[in-house]
Amino acid sequence: MGTRLSELASLLPENADAALIISEANRRYYTGFVSSLGYLFVTRNGSFLLVDSRYEEAARDQAKGCTVILFKKLKDTMTELIAQQGLKSIMLEASAFTLTEAAETESIFSGAGAAAIKTNDLDKLISRMRIIKTSAEIDKMRRAQSITEDAFMQTIKLIREGVTEKELALELEFRMRRSGAESVSFDLIVLSGSKTSMPHGVPDFNTVKYGDFVLFDIGATYEGYHSDMTRTVAFGKVDGPSRRIYETVRQAQQNALDAVRDGISCREVDIKARSYINAAGYEGMFGHSTGHGVGIEIHEAPSVSMSNDFILRSGMVITVEPGIYVPGKCGVRIEDMVVVSANGCINLASLPKELIEL
Repeated sequence: MGTRLSELASLLPENADAALIISEANRRYYTGFVSSLGYLFVTRNGSFLLVDSRYEEAARDQAKGCTVILFKKLKDTMTELIAQQGLKSIMLEASAFTLTEAAETESIFSGAGAAAIKTNDLDKLISRMRIIKTSAEIDKMRRAQSITEDAFMQTIKLIREGVTEKELALELEFRMRRSGAESVSFDLIVLSGSKTSMPHGVPDFNTVKYGDFVLFDIGATYEGYHSDMTRTVAFGKVDGPSRRIYETVRQAQQNALDAVRDGISCREVDIKARSYINAAGYEGMFGHSTGHGVGIEIHEAPSVSMSNDFILRSGMVITVEPGIYVPGKCGVRIEDMVVVSANGCINLASLPKELIEL
């Protein structure tokens, strides 16, 4: 963790004496410490984590690469630190501040003789560091994926006529947490029947019926790192048109997976899936991007979309998740999380993609 802080300090531009990081995800990324509130100052002379009394003991024990400072009145502690370190210009983590928080922080800085740099330059620096995953980060995501897959395989055995989407979602979360998940990656999506046409529908008391597709968009968090996986299964036999939709999505996803490698653009990966779906007669039924980055947050850079010419590099972790959604009828999405490499991609998902008919 200390190495990350040192690297960030070395990347600070000449016009900045320090950076202030307040988001929970980035504070955890740089220090390894989890808290709902904290202020991480990164300077060329060292890093300082300001916490209140709720977190002092734990922070002193767990936070890495930084000096922990207890504050009672944030303004007083910040003012003292700025004076001690001789800080004159401080970059803000722009995406993490509300307008009110930015104004209050700027006022504190001004009173201490320092200026706030209110650009997104710090966010860009952090994104460039986080976008390439270390082997340790990938191992945590691999473990999160394994927990997710085990819970999925156990839960689909519970699918029967009359079981509700909400019941299946709760069963999944219980099994993930029991297997070592810190939490779920997001509010789990379990949809059945015609509701599967809603890409981010919300599970409710809708019941599974024979002949339904059941869509699971699920993930677990392990030691701060996320997994993200979607599988669509059938309860009983589905009709011919529905099976064709499934097979089209499966091949579209495979086309995109085959394209992923170091040096290809996000746009090119998206096109591999989207063009196949369009050519099969489903143009306009795949509205979202083909994927996104994953890591200490469930949605990270890069966006694997038609509008993004960003070039993928080895060590990035992305999802590949095309889908087809026919309003009022059904939807299918298949999603894997993969590591970009020079020779293609390493798929962190191990479950087969052939249609499961329960």
